[in-house]
Formats: sequence, structure tokens, C-alpha cells
Amino acid sequence: MEIRTVLTGPFPRSEPLVAATRDLDRGRATAEAVEARFAEDERSVVALESRLGLDAVTGGYLRWADLFRPFAEGWPGFTVGPVTRWFQTNTFFRQPILHAPPERIAGVVRSALPSTAAVPPERANVILPGPFTFAGLLDNRSGETREALTHRFGRLLAEDVRELRAAGYQRFQFQEPLLVVDPPTGPLAEATVAAYQSLGPAADGGTTIVWTYFGDAGPVQPLLHRLAVDVVGIDLAETEPEAIVPPPERRGIGLGCLDPRTTLAEDAGEVARIAKSLRKRGNPKELWLGPGGPLDLLPTDAAARKLHVLPAAKQILLGPEGVS
Repeated sequence: MEIRTVLTGPFPRSEPLVAATRDLDRGRATAEAVEARFAEDERSVVALESRLGLDAVTGGYLRWADLFRPFAEGWPGFTVGPVTRWFQTNTFFRQPILHAPPERIAGVVRSALPSTAAVPPERANVILPGPFTFAGLLDNRSGETREALTHRFGRLLAEDVRELRAAGYQRFQFQEPLLVVDPPTGPLAEATVAAYQSLGPAADGGTTIVWTYFGDAGPVQPLLHRLAVDVVGIDLAETEPEAIVPPPERRGIGLGCLDPRTTLAEDAGEVARIAKSLRKRGNPKELWLGPGGPLDLLPTDAAARKLHVLPAAKQILLGPEGVS
């Protein structure tokens, strides 16, 4: 079983970067100065990811104001809506308002990613909204049903994946907290499966990952196992490890083993113990270790401390008593 470690969501912005963006809003800084600060902080996050030996790098997605903003600002049919609480956290996003059936503009997502100089495509973990969560969290004034939107977002995001795959990107992670917070049933569940039937093949040999968090994945696992992806990620802060059903053969599983709701760092030995227990109950093709939810809920120093747990747990697992 391959063991991989990765940052599965945005990293917190540093205090100097927060101050720089605030100064720009107030006319006390130039766009060029803020751009330089963004670039410096991206390089710092990549350097941290590289020092820790993570199997993919992200640059922290520092430029993304929220998971949906590049789409809400760049795709026709959208406007950026009001500040809205991000699930049961003390962070917020601007809810996209959809006025007409969404359309995709080529290059919008690619231009929102960290520069290829900072994050080479072959090393990148591309983080995108999952189609079910995207359709479920926007303010839908388009006249389309939620089922139709979920299916449509699957097709549109698949076009982005094809574009990025052609540019050398290899890993595509879809954030799907709503799948476990408010699981779909009936036609909506089938629309979700259909959406991923578009996304899976679009990766054309790359790796596709669904990452769930903020809810118990246990009851939703039959649906998760139907999705046409290579890896399914589960938030261990919300899901009992014993409730995890090993995935179908040749599929991977992600363990969200870092809890962004607390500044306390996890114990690498306990993470390894959970992984070993899962290995005894099944044979996932790959095991991905990462944060259960976005680390930008935490201060920068606390988030960095938590990331150090990942290589420590991997080292235990690769040792003589490990699972490999």
C-alpha cells in the first residue's frame, strides 16, 4: 500500500499578508506590493511542504478568498453574494449567486492557481469545489434544479480538469463537505454520481480525490464508494475510525487526521495506529494522510506544527512494524 501525505485545503495567510491586503483595500498599499507579498508567502508554504516531504504541493491557495470565488468572479451567470458563515466555523465565504445556467470560461481556474514557478504542475495538488457542494451552497436563482446544477457542474469542472491535465497537472481534489453534512438521496444522489462520472475520466490517468469533512462519513460511504474517483477522504474528527469501510479494490482512502478545530497537534503514533487498523480490515491501494478540513481555521504557526505530524506518522508506517 502506497502512503502519501498532502495538504488538503488552504493554508492560513500570514499576519503580514493579511495586513498587506487590508492596506490595499484602504489605499495604503499598491497592488504590486501586495502581489510581491502573495508570491513570497506562496514560496514559504511550498518550502514548508517540500521540507516535510509531502507528496504534492499547493502553495496554500492563499490568493483564493474562498473555495468558490474564482468561479463566482470569472464564470458568466454569477455574481458574488453576501458574507456567509462557512459551516459551523468562525470563518466566512461570499455566497455565489447564480442568475442563469452557469457557463465556463477557459483559463479562469488555471489563472487562479499558484504560478507554475512556485508550484510545478507535476507536483501540484489542484483543489476545486466538488459539484454537489458547489450546487448546494450557492444562491440558485437560475431556474435550474439542484439535481441539474450538480450534474452540470460535474461536466463544467471536467472541462477544467481536461485543460489542466493537458498542461501537466496530475492530481485533482474535490472539496465535498456538504456530502457528509447534508447527504444527498434519491435523484440528487444519482446526479452526484453522474457528476463524478464526468470528472473521473477527465483526469485521463491522473489522480482524482474527493475530500469530505465537517460531518460523519460513516452513513454516506455506500454513496462515496460509487463515485468515479481514485481516493475518498474522510475527516477523523467526525467519523469513528472503526466505522470506515475499506474502499473497493484498487481504490485509495484518505484519512483526515489533523483537526483544524484545535491548535493541539495530533500524536503521530495514534495516526499510525489508526492506519494500521484500517490496513488489517482491507487493502486500499493508497493511503493519503492530510488535514481533515481546511487549516486556514488556525493561526499560521499552529497549522505548520500540525503538518509536521504527517511525515512523522508516515515514517512510523514505513518502519519495520508499519503497513507497507
